[in-house]
Amino acid sequence: MRVAVLGTGMIGTTVVSELVKFSNIESVLAVDGNSTSVKKCLEVANNPKAIGKEASLQTEQAIEEVLKNVDIAVACLPHSLSLPAIKAAISAKCHLVDLVGSNFEEKMKLDKQAKEAGVIIMPGCGVAPGITNFLAAQGIELLDEADEAVMICGGIPRYPVPPLWYQVVFRLESVLGLYTRPALAAENGELVELPPLSGLEKLTFPDPVGHCEAVITDAHSTAYTLKDKVKKLYEKTVRYEGHWEKMDTLRQLGFLDEQPIEINGYQISPRAYSEKVLAPKMLGGSKEDITVVRVEVSGIKDGRQTKYTWEMIDLYDQERNITSMAKTTALPAMLITNWIALKKVTDTGVVPIENVIIKEKFNPFIEELSKLGIEIFFKEEALV
Repeated sequence: MRVAVLGTGMIGTTVVSELVKFSNIESVLAVDGNSTSVKKCLEVANNPKAIGKEASLQTEQAIEEVLKNVDIAVACLPHSLSLPAIKAAISAKCHLVDLVGSNFEEKMKLDKQAKEAGVIIMPGCGVAPGITNFLAAQGIELLDEADEAVMICGGIPRYPVPPLWYQVVFRLESVLGLYTRPALAAENGELVELPPLSGLEKLTFPDPVGHCEAVITDAHSTAYTLKDKVKKLYEKTVRYEGHWEKMDTLRQLGFLDEQPIEINGYQISPRAYSEKVLAPKMLGGSKEDITVVRVEVSGIKDGRQTKYTWEMIDLYDQERNITSMAKTTALPAMLITNWIALKKVTDTGVVPIENVIIKEKFNPFIEELSKLGIEIFFKEEALV
C-alpha cells in the first residue's frame, strides 16, 4: 500500500515515522508546501520508504494531483482544508483518514460519492475527536439503556504559568474558537446548541495534573451518530482552574470578536489583535504537555444503574521527542490508516470512527494503542 501524509508538522511527521515501520506499507509520501518541513520530516523518519514531496496543498485540485497514485492519504491539515482534501480524495479514488472532525454534516453529504468511488473517508481520527468518540460509542454499546455520555479531554501544560495557565500546542487560531463558538450536543434524540463556555465543572485528575475545570465544547460527529442511542451526550474541554473565567472575560469585553473595528483609520479585527497579543503569553513553562481524557457513560446494565469510565493521562513523549497532544492525535490516525491497508476496515463512504472501533474491533485497537504508548484505563461501577 502506498500512503501519502498531507502536512509535515509535528503530527504529520509522527504519522510518517510510525507508518514506515509496518511491512505492509510499501511507501509513505510526505507532502508539504514547505521544503524545509519535508526535509526535517524525512530526517526524523530515517527510513528509505519515506519519500518527500514539496507541493501546494491549498486547493482541492492541488491535493487531487498529489493523490492520483496513492492508495491511502492522511490529512494533517488546517480545518479550512479538510473538505477540499475529502473531495480531492474521492475524485482521486483514494482512501482518506482526516484529523479534522468539524463540518460533519457537509462531509456526510459526500457519503454517496465516496461509496460510488469505492473509498473510505474517515473524519475526526485524532484524540478528540477520535479516541473520545469510540470510547463513548463502546460504552453505549455495552449498556442495555444509555442515559448519559460525557467525553472529557484537554491538552494542558506540564508546567503551567500565570496568568492563563495554558500553552498553545498547535494553532491559537483554532483554540480561540472554543471560547466563542456555540457547542453542539445531543439531548433526547435532538441536536442542541449550547452557549460558549456552558456547563463549567470542577474536576480532579491523578498526579501530576490535579485540580482542573471543564466546559462543554463541540461534540462533532458523535452528536449526530449517537444521539438516538443515548439520552444526553456532551463533550467537555479541560483547562487548569481559573482559565475559562479569564477567557470568558475577554470574550464578553469583545476582544475575541471577529468583526473589524476602526482604529486610527485602520480596520482591525479584535480577535486577530488578541491572537497576536496572547500568543507569546501562551508559550508555557516548557515544551512539555499533558493530554487528559475521561469518558463516562452511564445507564442500565442487567437491571442495575452502571457507569463505565475510561481515563488516560498522557505525558510529553521523551522517546519520540514530541508533545503528548501530537502523539495522541497522530497515533490513532496512523493505526486507522494501517487497518485500512490491512483491510480490517472495509465499509466505504464517509465513516465516523465511532461506527468502526466498537464491539469486536474495540479491544484490539485499544491494545495496539497501548503498545504504542497510549494507555487507557477502564473502570466499571454499579451506581446506587
